[in-house]
Amino acid sequence: MVLTFGVIGTSWITDEWISGAHATGLWKLTSVYSRTKENAEQYAAKYNVSSVHTSIKSLASDAIQVIYVASPNSLHYEQTRIILEHKKHVILEKPATSTVAEFEKLCSLARDNGVYLIEAYRHIQEANFKILKSELKHLGPVYGASLTYASFSSRYTNVLNGETPNVFSLDFAGGSLVDIGVYPVTFAVALFGRPRSSTYQAFKCRTGTDGGGLILLQYENFSVSINQSKCYNSAAPSEIYGENGTVTVNATMNIDTVKLVNPRTKETKELAGPKEELKLKEEASEFARIIENDDKKAANYLEDLSRTVLQITTELRRQNSIIYPADKI
Repeated sequence: MVLTFGVIGTSWITDEWISGAHATGLWKLTSVYSRTKENAEQYAAKYNVSSVHTSIKSLASDAIQVIYVASPNSLHYEQTRIILEHKKHVILEKPATSTVAEFEKLCSLARDNGVYLIEAYRHIQEANFKILKSELKHLGPVYGASLTYASFSSRYTNVLNGETPNVFSLDFAGGSLVDIGVYPVTFAVALFGRPRSSTYQAFKCRTGTDGGGLILLQYENFSVSINQSKCYNSAAPSEIYGENGTVTVNATMNIDTVKLVNPRTKETKELAGPKEELKLKEEASEFARIIENDDKKAANYLEDLSRTVLQITTELRRQNSIIYPADKI
């Protein structure tokens, strides 16, 4: 069965979702939302879609099964609330919501209406991430990890020029932590579980959001350090250190190398398989499987993962006085 879906958001990430979803053969785009009819029609024309909407309620009332939400962060809660009330499944781009309270309300609403709410953390659905996770047992006791995701954003140039783009706006619940920092945080939680404590030494942008910084996740017997930023680049790999070896991966997403180095023999073994070129195809396939098979166990795992990550990032924001409008409600 093919799932019919609509989209909110007309940026590059929506294009990648549509391409990945269509490539699975499990999804069909049938509806497009934008704030203006002209934009909606132009975007819909790219995919030969005739159903366009300028109202979230109108989109949610359409004869579709799922809606993919990729709007600015601060709009996620209200838009998703309306969709869930109309008994539609939601694939929600990260970060799911601005606050934990908003997330809990949406999860409750999804359960009450018999639909799924899934946050779109694509990197943990990558085949090579799953290989990495399955191979961790061979490391023996884990002594630590160093994770990196730092990529200079063109939007930071706008900040330097005196502008306030959405991704660096407090009003739109932006900042580096919730935009790209969540990837290594989720990476760590998916591998090691909830940390005992977390700290964040952030540097602030002119706009009041964080531009990046160093995160430390403290586990019972080891710690995970995370270097993340949208204001500079890093080519450093990510590593996990164990008694029986060190695993090096090229990145925390778009993984194409997973190298296991034996500390005794110095031998290196490549564990990674081929990388999927369509970045969102693997998550689209898994989300379709969850919905079609009504796999509550898998959905609950993803919900718990999203909850834990949001709790961590909320605490890290609090430590650095990064306050969104939703925090004040």
